[in-house]
Amino acid sequence: MKNIIVLGAGMVGRAIALDLAKSHNICSIDLSSASLNKVDNQNITKIEADLSESNKIKQLISDYDLVISAVPGFMGYKTVKTIIESGKNCIDISFMPEDCMELDALAKAHQVTVIADMGVAPGMPNLIAGYHYNRMKIDEFIYMVGGLPIERKFPFEYKAPFSPVDVVEEYTRPARMKINNEILSKEAMTDAELVNFNRIGTLEAFNTDGLRSLLYTLKDVPNMKEKTLRYPGHIRLIQALKESGFLNTNKIKVGTQEIIPYELTTQLLFDQWKLHPDEEEFTVMKVIVRGIENGVKKEYVYDLLDYYDKSERISSMARTTGFTATAGAELILQGLFTEKGLFPPEIPGKDEKVFHFVINYLKERNIIYNVSIN
Repeated sequence: MKNIIVLGAGMVGRAIALDLAKSHNICSIDLSSASLNKVDNQNITKIEADLSESNKIKQLISDYDLVISAVPGFMGYKTVKTIIESGKNCIDISFMPEDCMELDALAKAHQVTVIADMGVAPGMPNLIAGYHYNRMKIDEFIYMVGGLPIERKFPFEYKAPFSPVDVVEEYTRPARMKINNEILSKEAMTDAELVNFNRIGTLEAFNTDGLRSLLYTLKDVPNMKEKTLRYPGHIRLIQALKESGFLNTNKIKVGTQEIIPYELTTQLLFDQWKLHPDEEEFTVMKVIVRGIENGVKKEYVYDLLDYYDKSERISSMARTTGFTATAGAELILQGLFTEKGLFPPEIPGKDEKVFHFVINYLKERNIIYNVSIN
């Protein structure tokens, strides 16, 4: 039994704490007492603290064997840097907008192990890509992913299990992809296409910037693309907001006040997109790996369809993201991955034992990646 501290008690941070508390001593930290109150396990220590203060983080984590960073993306880089400087191993799911690999040298210097982006996506597609990269010549790698409410409510037909600011950031950041060995950037929300999914129906897929580290760690894969999934029509509303200036970050004057449209919009969307307790939703993902294996053309297709857990009252997105992170924690705690530095999941995923450990760990929690081979 190890001592683990979880920074952030939002929906995903709560899921992480509850899962790890079944076999470890857990401390959950958040500035929000309301969030901490939802971490409903008497065996979990809860502390209300401001995680934007580096010195406070260093003080809080000093006695723990492992740190999990589940803070919002805009806090991620600074938080992980502080954890590394404190000499602590770490799992990060903040999905920071910065290049987390800039912290690799620092992690090596402090002789710590950090696995970043260890969530559902990015995360599991990276792990899958890394596993097959070591076993075949990959010609094409594609994944599509989305978390959606079962009840489709006008106008957006969407609910965010994490910060709406992070969601909107996905809609505004240029989408990088690789086509014929060339890294290209397109506007987010482009190349929309309708895709049919069993048990779900038709969803709309569009470009977002989800490949992240894969563009550079798997350099000789010539074609890579990531798309986000939403109900058809959702993205047209976001495009309308963008074209109308609602996502601009420059101040404008309204009467006697100056406001930033982006801040107003995301605040309004927070109310529209808030996922309420016990509101049922699902996570859907398709990962496609095509290439040559032992001289034969092969296509591996991984499908995930996961629903809100009524018994533990944990959202699907929190489960699929949080339990991937706790699988990563066990990789470090059980000595299955011991390299020093900062690593995206595709690096440990190259190891067959690591890959199957994570897949089986999630399967035990009824998060099942079905694979078909063509």
